[in-house]
Amino acid sequence: MEGLHGLEKANALFHNLVAEKKVPGLAVTTLDNGERVLQKGYGFADLENRDKVDPKRTVFRIASISKCITGLALGKMVEDGIVGLDESFYTYVPYYPKKKYDFTLRQLASHTAGIRGYKGKEFALNQAYSIKDSIAVFKNDPLLFEPGSDYLYNSFDFVLLSLAMQEASGVPFQDYVKENILMPLGLKHTFSPNEMDIDSGAVENKTQFYTKRAICFTEAAEVNNAYKLAGGGYLSTCEDIAKLGQAISDRQLLQKETYNQLLTSQVVNGKPAYYGLGFQVSQDAKGRPFFGHVGNSVGAYTNLFVYPREQKVISILINCTDPKVQKELDLAIDAVFEIRA
Repeated sequence: MEGLHGLEKANALFHNLVAEKKVPGLAVTTLDNGERVLQKGYGFADLENRDKVDPKRTVFRIASISKCITGLALGKMVEDGIVGLDESFYTYVPYYPKKKYDFTLRQLASHTAGIRGYKGKEFALNQAYSIKDSIAVFKNDPLLFEPGSDYLYNSFDFVLLSLAMQEASGVPFQDYVKENILMPLGLKHTFSPNEMDIDSGAVENKTQFYTKRAICFTEAAEVNNAYKLAGGGYLSTCEDIAKLGQAISDRQLLQKETYNQLLTSQVVNGKPAYYGLGFQVSQDAKGRPFFGHVGNSVGAYTNLFVYPREQKVISILINCTDPKVQKELDLAIDAVFEIRA
């Protein structure tokens, strides 16, 4: 990499991830003040058929970037008076087993409600659960701490959040999000797992999902992410995710005050949690403030970084379960900062 800078260096780093067999394939889109400076696919969407990754068309699992989409939908519901952030979860889901403490939608959206994380193989459940049915997995477990007193990142928070949103609005969660977030933002290539089965274009462009083994990539275990759509179930293209990031950067769709709620880190015991409502609100490896999300799920590893100060958006989607390449991605992101649109 000696002597390489900016676009050349970023391009080489992304290329090498594939050449060195660290990832099967990845797609990258970077925007600078809304202008595209790099959009490229590297490696393969399907290793067996040698189908190349296309950043405009290849559909990946976006893992926890899904939480950002849910954050926007929550903001919209709050604006429309359908739910209240500081309202008890039980107001909307009275049939959920009572716990020692009450907890709110804000606490669910910020991972401060005390709900437990995955146990054992729950990460890769392959059950065709509805959102409502899936709570059977964890509903009888106690809260791990008094809500608001601690922070524990987990996806079951977002299962409960989407259930409350669904019950409050009377509209299936995926339909509400499609109508109020995805369609207005023009995210035509962003799908729920249920839609993937019926949208022929999406099926045709869906990447294979891989897991890294010692000397090769194998196809990842079958999973059904429909029940955890809100926290980690959406699929999309790299271009759509960059468009999502730009929309948030431009404060589209929602009021400024709503964005302030979503993109302000919660404070727990006097310290920032580096998490807002559906968004990581943190700093990158070089200390630059960003909001967005890193995601990891079966067959996927993803980055969405929106840099408000520099007006940059970086979207990276990989078709492999945690390939342990964030360090390389950070170097490439750093190189992107040397590029001007």
